[in-house]
Order: sequence, then structure tokens, then C-alpha cells
Amino acid sequence: MTISLQYCNITVNDPDEALAFYRDVLGLQLRNDVASDGFRWVTLGSDSQPGLEIVLSKPHAGRSQADGDAMQELLTKGSLPMLVFRTDDLDAAFEKARASGAEVLQEPMDQPWGPRDCAFRDPSGNTVRISQAA
Repeated sequence: MTISLQYCNITVNDPDEALAFYRDVLGLQLRNDVASDGFRWVTLGSDSQPGLEIVLSKPHAGRSQADGDAMQELLTKGSLPMLVFRTDDLDAAFEKARASGAEVLQEPMDQPWGPRDCAFRDPSGNTVRISQAA
């Protein structure tokens, strides 16, 4: 039996702003843009990891009012789970993110557990880390 991750959902305030960040700054490719029941889901992927995609959507998309409100509160606080991406050129990825105006949380540094990484916030406040193997 084999198993692999297919989708990862990222809650964002503005799908267009998030799309520009994840596509233009991180280099992911737009796979799908779907409107349904007044909401929108944007799917992005990478040729380097075929079959793995991230889905951008607003807090209330596909959720009850109460659940959407709770997600919005967590998003506003910056309390949703972080995203971790891997690259073969951390310095270039970091400079591209910084040049985009992303809020820098940590400049590239060697971590005691092995990788070299950096951290910043996406336009909605989600914590994004990028790592490179030691």
C-alpha cells in the first residue's frame, strides 16, 4: 500500500492576494480556480511534486457561519498551523519573499535539528517557513 498527501488547505482573507503571493513569490502554478455557492477555491501545485496541491479559500468557504467565524478569528490572530516549504536555494527564495513585502519573521539560519530555514507571513498572516537541507 502507498499513501501520499494530495491537498493541503490554506485559509486566506483574499484569494487573489494569496494567489499572487503563492504563485508569483513562491513559484507555484495555478491548477484550478473554482467558484461554488458564492465562494471560491484556488488550487496551486508544483511540477517538482506532481499530485500535491494547495487549496486557497476564505474562512467561510464550505463551512458553517460559526466555523467560518472561528477560522477567521484564528487567521486574524495568526494562530493557524504553519506551512513549511522546501527549496534547493533558500537565499534566493528568502530574498524573493522579502522583496515582495512579506513580513519577515526569521532570516535564513542553520537550525540545530539540521536544515537551514527562514520564516515570514503570507498576506493573510499565515506563518510560512522555507527550509533547505543541510
